[in-house]
Amino acid sequence: MIEPVISVVGLGKIGSPLLACFAACGYRAIGVDVDERCLELIRDGCAPVPEPHVKELFQTHRDRISVTPDCAAAVMDSGMTFVAVPTPSERDGTYSLTHVLAVCEQIGDALRQKPGFHVVVVTSTVLPQDMETSVLPALEKRSAKVCGREFGLCYSPEFVAIGRVVHDMQHPEFVLIGESDERSGGMLEGVYRRLVGDGVPVARMNFVNAELVKIAVNTFVTTRISYANMLAEVCERIPGCDVDVVTSAMGRDSRIGSRYLKGRLGYGGPCFPRDNVAFSAMAHRRGVETTLADATDAVNRRQVKRILDLVRPYVRHGEPVGVLGLTYTPNTDVVEESQGLQLAKAMVDEGFRVIVYDPLGMPNAKGVLGPEVEYALSTEECIRNAHLVVVATPWDEFKRLQPHQFERNPPRVVFDCWRILPAEAMGRVTDYVTIGQGRAPRLVANPKR
Repeated sequence: MIEPVISVVGLGKIGSPLLACFAACGYRAIGVDVDERCLELIRDGCAPVPEPHVKELFQTHRDRISVTPDCAAAVMDSGMTFVAVPTPSERDGTYSLTHVLAVCEQIGDALRQKPGFHVVVVTSTVLPQDMETSVLPALEKRSAKVCGREFGLCYSPEFVAIGRVVHDMQHPEFVLIGESDERSGGMLEGVYRRLVGDGVPVARMNFVNAELVKIAVNTFVTTRISYANMLAEVCERIPGCDVDVVTSAMGRDSRIGSRYLKGRLGYGGPCFPRDNVAFSAMAHRRGVETTLADATDAVNRRQVKRILDLVRPYVRHGEPVGVLGLTYTPNTDVVEESQGLQLAKAMVDEGFRVIVYDPLGMPNAKGVLGPEVEYALSTEECIRNAHLVVVATPWDEFKRLQPHQFERNPPRVVFDCWRILPAEAMGRVTDYVTIGQGRAPRLVANPKR
């Protein structure tokens, strides 16, 4: 059994929740990061990332949490080290191991001095063969030890959604472990059992299979999303057709299922968009055509244009357009590859007057959109000042909006991309439009901008 001390290197959107979850299930947890501001926040019982439940867990279990900028010291004081640093995309779409290898060199230096068996766990997403050809040699070289005999190495990426990371870590569909040896995999499984319980399946395998599983899962999920969005586009061209009715019936077939088959906006964020590109790049290097992954990416990339084409007939020149939601998903400040943010930018490029609002994403959005859009201070201000309102992210705050908040004369146009508002009641006070539903063509004079 591993001693009940775990270290986590990299305290970002995955590392901070991971540190909190380990402390919550009884481990003494040591967090490592080079950002002193991040460390100070955790010492004060605050969360360095706006992720639900992390702050509460830091405060509740602060007696089991410590933080340090010293990676070597954390390794010496723990029995298992999780590496949760970024693997940014290279120009060809593959993942950079720069940060992972830099951390592994520090871990290796510490292992050289440390007695006993220590397990290193890489949670950062890597591509097939990266563990065997890059990560493992780096650890062995710097530690002067043999993997599987004097230390262990596992690959165990998380399958989590930003905005619900703690929940997904504590209640995963399954746990994936790529292991250098049975002892290391068994030790890691024991740690996870304490976190997730005995009812969650654990899939243990070699490195390369686990590496492929991670990226294949994400690629397959995005394929479902793009297929549903393609269906939604078809439904929009057929009067009386409703993508919710179609996908609900499809989902009853056990061969298909209903998850991620919704027909709404495209996917975004720091993982899904780049995973398809990375999968394709990885396969092409091996002479494999990735027609399906390439098509999934192409369908997703045209969703902003599709929505813009649907919105355009409802807006005359000079009429302000409001965009509610700039983060790619609720409960986060992440705007990377966000459909709402991309839509706002595309509207500006076409000459629209654009007003935006997001509960958490405004600071990050300003860094992308700049001064060319107007930034509302509240949902109500964004609605009040807009002729047409696009609901681009399904925040709970937006779900609670009432029809009377949209009333005006002439009626305001509401474009509900997530179908989160009460359609019948909204239709009585607004020109309410959703995607994925067939309607009669809209004929509105719309002078060229």
